[in-house]
Parts: sequence; C-alpha cells; structure tokens
Amino acid sequence: MKKKSNIIVIAIALLLVVPFVGNAKRKIAVQEDVVQATQDTTKTNFKRVKLDGVAAVVGDYVILESDIEKTLIDLRSQGVSEDDVNRCSLLGKLMEDRLYAHQAVQDSLLVADDEVNAYGERQIQSLVGQIGSMEKVLSFYKKESQEALREDLFKINKLRMLSEKMQQKIVSEIEITPEEVRQFFKDIPKEERPVFGTQLEIAQIVKQPKASEEEKQKVIDKLNKIREDVLDNGSSFKIKAIISSEDEGSRSNGGFYSVTKEMNFVKEFKDVAFSLKEGDVSEPFETTFGYHIIYLEKIRGVERDIRHILISPKVSDEALAEARIELDSIRQKIIDGEFTFAEAALNFSDQKETKFEGGQLRNPKDFGTKFELTNMDPKLYNQIRNIKDNEISRPILETEDKGGAQKYKIMKITNRYDEHTADFAQDYVKIQQLALTQKKVNAIKKWMKEHIEDTYVSISKDNQGCEFANNWYKE
Repeated sequence: MKKKSNIIVIAIALLLVVPFVGNAKRKIAVQEDVVQATQDTTKTNFKRVKLDGVAAVVGDYVILESDIEKTLIDLRSQGVSEDDVNRCSLLGKLMEDRLYAHQAVQDSLLVADDEVNAYGERQIQSLVGQIGSMEKVLSFYKKESQEALREDLFKINKLRMLSEKMQQKIVSEIEITPEEVRQFFKDIPKEERPVFGTQLEIAQIVKQPKASEEEKQKVIDKLNKIREDVLDNGSSFKIKAIISSEDEGSRSNGGFYSVTKEMNFVKEFKDVAFSLKEGDVSEPFETTFGYHIIYLEKIRGVERDIRHILISPKVSDEALAEARIELDSIRQKIIDGEFTFAEAALNFSDQKETKFEGGQLRNPKDFGTKFELTNMDPKLYNQIRNIKDNEISRPILETEDKGGAQKYKIMKITNRYDEHTADFAQDYVKIQQLALTQKKVNAIKKWMKEHIEDTYVSISKDNQGCEFANNWYKE
C-alpha cells in the first residue's frame, strides 16, 4: 500500500493495537536507585553500590531500568533491530502496559494463574525447540534455574494478559456505520488516498482421493497399539507423539496444544478433547486430516491442555492418478463449453467449503474473495503465479501440512484488479477496516488521556528528558 500520512499510522496501529508512544515533560522525581551499603572490616566506611534503578511508577506497578533491558533482549530474540526502536519509546510502551494492567485490576478483569502458567510452559517449549535445549534457553536469558525463568515469565505474561484484556474491553463494543466509513474516506485528501496493490479472485475444483479401507484399518490398529502402550504399560504419550505423529505443527512439542472451544480446530477434534477426563486417552477418531488419538493432560477452566497423535492413511498412487485424470477431463469439458467452472465446482469438487460458491476461495484474513498479490500466502502464490486470466490450470498436486494427505486441484483466476488508488465502491471492505481501526485508535487515545489524569505516575530524573506521545507529565 502506497501512502503518505494518516493511513500509514492507521495500518501500523492495526498491527500493534496501540503504537509505541512518547510526548511532553514533567519534573517528578522518584527513588532513583536501589542501593546496598557495604561495610569495610577495618573501619566504618559505607560504599553505595547501584543494584537497579526505578525508571517509572504507574499506579501499583514499578518499572525498573532492567525491565527496559529485558524488553530489548526480547526484541532481539524476535529479530527486531535496536535501530528501529529507542529507549524512550520502550519506556513509553511499558508505561502504557502498566496503566492498562493497573486499570484492569481496578475493573476486576482478572487472569487465572493456571492460564498464565500454561502460556509460559508453551513459551518455554517453543524456545527449547528453537534454541535446542533448556540449558541454552537459561543461558540466553541469564537464568540460573528453570524456576527463575518460569517466575520471570509468569510476571511478564500476567501483566501482558491483563493489559490485553483491558485493551479488548476498551474497543470491544466499537462499531462503524456506513456513513462513518463514507465520511472517513471523504476526509482523506485525494493525493493522500492509499494505493492498493494488484488483487485477484481465485476459484478451484478439488479432487481428494480416498485411502482404501485396508489402509484405514492399519492406521486405526497402529493408534490402538500406541494407546494400549500408554494406558497399560506406562509409555510416554509425549515420546510416542514425537516418534509417530504426522502433525508437523505439534510433533516436536510432543503433540501439545492448549485448546478452547472458540479455537479454530475442526469440530470432531474439539468434541473429543472436551469429552475426556484428565489422564484419559481417546479411542482413534477421524477428521479431514486423518485419524487421531488425544491424551487430556490438564483441565484449566475453559481450556484443555492436550497431546495428540495424527496419522493419515496413505492414498495409493493409482487413486492419485485417477484423480488427476478426472480433473483433466473436467478441465477439457469446461474449455469445450459443456459447463462453466462454477457448475463443475458444484457438481464435481470434493471441497465442501468452496463448491457451493462456484469454487471461490475466501481470504482467511477478512473472509472476502480478494487476495492482494504482494500479501498472498506463498503456497497459494506458487500455485497461481503462472496462470493467465481466465485460463484453467493443469491439475496441481497439493500435500496437506497436517497428516500429509494429497489431493489434486485445478485453478482459475476469475477476476483481476490492477494496482489502483482506493475507490470507495470497489475497496469498501478495506476502507471500512481502516475507518474502524482509526475509530479504535481514537478511543484508546481518549481512554489513555482520561486514565493518566486519574492514576499516580512518577518518572525518574534520568528519564525526564524523554518525549512521550501521551501526557505522562500531566502538564
């Protein structure tokens, strides 16, 4: 998106929810440093040794200088360059987070300790997977023990979750009317209106060959044997998942997921996960990805910590070949005019999600039909990049990330919208999102201004040179 001023700010705000901030000055002193007195054994001399500094206080929360350094370490671990953020903007962001968390407690927006601990465990597992071992993780974060790391993560995550709950409450009921969208667009000077990149609408027809009943039974028997080893012989479900599961997203973590009913797991999977008691291992069951067994590790309120093993029955080469031949035949009949692409999708496609819409794909980001070329999923881009407008592709083999199931598809670009300056009618959905985001940003700013006035804020002398977007100095 090419633009000059406000729209960039809005887009950044959409990603960050609330941007780093920083503005004005007020000279309020707080206790600068925590000091330690050390006594000479021969005479009574005391030496002041700086242990840590208090950077600021917001409500009930103290921000130490070390908190700023820890944030910098976290940013480095995420690949963010220190050149992209300065110390004052980090302090401003930390003060915002504390204000949200402080007000969340005042408003009784609580976060369960079990939920915080479970999130921390998932973080640790992810870090171990990325770095290689727990010892390396402890070394990276300069912690002497796992307990010290968990304690730090608990404090950080609890504050973050409280902050997020408060932000969600502020914007949860904000909606945008068509008239507000129209006015928002009208107020953007023509020369500053965003330029949207090339967008495509894409349709597909899918043939999903089925595995034989014999192959399905082999998978069920294998999962039953694993279940028996876990329940009767005390084998580790985690180790079994690492060895046997075909779910690439969870295998390295021993099949672990933390699941709620609102999460985007298929219905059959959630139904089984929420029917188990702690320590239970389910019977094998089928989803679109293959066959699973689930071990329920822990129940935490509305959340379930589970481990699962996925094995997909293998489709024979002959069945795959038949699917490809069938799609070739369907493609030719469309070209010959026997039926349209949409009619063929309705009558022949195995993909329920698209067949009733003429094979039309939906963008998971906004559930619209348009895909911006520069922001397209790489896998999808590789499938359509050589397809010309209104051309129907040859059968394309696709392998699922979960379970490795294979299918063939033919694809068509049904509409192309070339790069253009925003048009109210054509780009209404995108403009609506920008307008809604701006309204949320304004609500956050208003809330922030009001609650800074009502909350105790103190900033150390060393940090009173910072310029913050919010009026932390209350001038």
